[in-house]
Amino acid sequence: MIRLDRVSKVYRAGEVDVRALDRVSLSIQRGEFVAIMGPSGSGKSTMMNILGCLDVPTDGEYQLDGVDVASLDDDQLADIRNQKIGFIFQAYNLLPRNTALANVELPLLYAKVAERRAKARAALAEVDLAARENHHPNQLSGGQQQRVAIARALVTEPAMILADEPTGNLDTASTTEIAELLTRLNRAGRTVVLITHEEEVAAVARRVIRLRDGRIIDDTVIRARVGSPG
Repeated sequence: MIRLDRVSKVYRAGEVDVRALDRVSLSIQRGEFVAIMGPSGSGKSTMMNILGCLDVPTDGEYQLDGVDVASLDDDQLADIRNQKIGFIFQAYNLLPRNTALANVELPLLYAKVAERRAKARAALAEVDLAARENHHPNQLSGGQQQRVAIARALVTEPAMILADEPTGNLDTASTTEIAELLTRLNRAGRTVVLITHEEEVAAVARRVIRLRDGRIIDDTVIRARVGSPG
């Protein structure tokens, strides 16, 4: 599903070239639950941007479902992001004047999908928030807001859920709740890629990849992926 082959990303900072990723190669198969970890400056955010088709490599190749992402134009990249990737961010990114239901509907509105209301309600039910569909973000707890954001990521039925520090703004109880929800989604067969600096959150993944200075320093399978023996 995902294949990075000697991917590098170089940014220009004044007179200096900064190599955020340095010849990284990895594969992530459908149904895996992978946590990507590393200290500040390790390349986690750059990895997230490339995996999410928000940026393209300077060198190397990124293939998503067999398609070379570098060969796509801006409109095609936007289509990939809307159709194949469900994003979850630390800051939730909910529209404050919209209800939970209307926030979840937004990706379907952009994609001009019919029966948006029914699909959005089904996504809210999947994260146990059906009873809160008419609440606005300021009427919901942080954990509930993140669950709305997860429902919004699920509503287009993407091939991959890409979660960038999804528990960074949450208390301990809400962090556990979101980690358990991501685990449940993976057990249902969804591919989850989790960017985190929290060891207890990464522990729910089935595989942990650690970055330092733009390189993979460890790639450990903790338990077999969905559908595998063991």
